Amino acid sequence: MTNTAIIATFQQGRVYCQYDKNEINQFCPDMLDAQFWQQHSAITGSAQGRGTTWFVKHHDDPHSSAKHWVLRHYYRGGLIGKLINDSYWFSAYQSTRAAKEFALLAKMQQLALPAPKPIAYRVVRSGLLYQADLLSSRIENAQDLVAILSERALPHEQWKKIGATIKQFHDHRIYHHDLNAHNILIDNKDDVFIIDFDRGEVRSNNKDAWQQANVARLQRSFLKELGLIAPFHFNQDCWRSLVEGYLSH
Repeated sequence: MTNTAIIATFQQGRVYCQYDKNEINQFCPDMLDAQFWQQHSAITGSAQGRGTTWFVKHHDDPHSSAKHWVLRHYYRGGLIGKLINDSYWFSAYQSTRAAKEFALLAKMQQLALPAPKPIAYRVVRSGLLYQADLLSSRIENAQDLVAILSERALPHEQWKKIGATIKQFHDHRIYHHDLNAHNILIDNKDDVFIIDFDRGEVRSNNKDAWQQANVARLQRSFLKELGLIAPFHFNQDCWRSLVEGYLSH
């Protein structure tokens, strides 16, 4: 565990931000804009999903425990995403997608769960709409399961560890809205992490219906990748090992 987060608020005109003062000594809202990091030659990579996720190296700051950060802009999916792309209806700052994910990540840090640390978020209002961005810590020396399984098979014990990690989140009533093979990472020490908690939440009860649906969604994602990628080192024995780890945790 690292230092307890000290959350500060920045508000100026249409821009509202919150950030962890333990991670950012001198905050400016432009830190939530990829162009800021491009101007500082601090972008170290990117990943494509619904939009571009940027990997950035922050300025040398002795108060920061993270070496690299992940910057993500919120984009809509589905048909409505084709119409308004990255804008959402505004009701309150704490109800925005970014504020909710930031708060959930902070909660998971308190629970010592293997998930990214929240660094900062920004909400920019425009009339009845808003756009949002999130900075979180990058999991160092890690790959997602899709990338790993396209290169090599995982041993039985590693699959069990993946299942046990998912159960750890579920035991704390943490719901992941889009649990899939891309959102599970393994680092070079074989530790397992879960990322991308947009629209996630702490569920009010611990009944297993939503948990089973979460796990079933993950299985569908493996089967989808199996049909898209060759080779893809996944089979029913892998899934049985994952479930075994989940049930034995």
